[in-house]
Amino acid sequence: MSGIWIRWVKFNAVGGIGIVVQLVCLAILTSLGANYLCATALAVETAVIHNFFWHGRFTWADRGRLSVCDTALRLAKFNVTTGVLSIVGNLAFMRLFAGVLHLPYLIANVLSIGTCSIANFVLSETVVFRPAEN
Repeated sequence: MSGIWIRWVKFNAVGGIGIVVQLVCLAILTSLGANYLCATALAVETAVIHNFFWHGRFTWADRGRLSVCDTALRLAKFNVTTGVLSIVGNLAFMRLFAGVLHLPYLIANVLSIGTCSIANFVLSETVVFRPAEN
């Protein structure tokens, strides 16, 4: 199996755990009475932060450790790319799946997550965790 496919498997393993984080957060927030779109945005951001740290230590661990400052810059870049894509994409698809099609929130959220995963991998590979230039 080539390196990119191994990385894709790792990416999805971390993402799978992130989905659980996101769904639990969504379930808790909606059960407390939060609007499903607001709860979705908060749940996605929670998963984005979770995924960032695990991707740095597992998926792209071979790309080297960074200083605290460089890690903070990378986190900002991760949030601006995959985080924004995840939040905007999830909100749009949640509006479609839950708001228009009236699917249950958690099913709609799983479908929303799936639609964003490939673009997030490409952004992470080419922008956020790209190898340092020599």
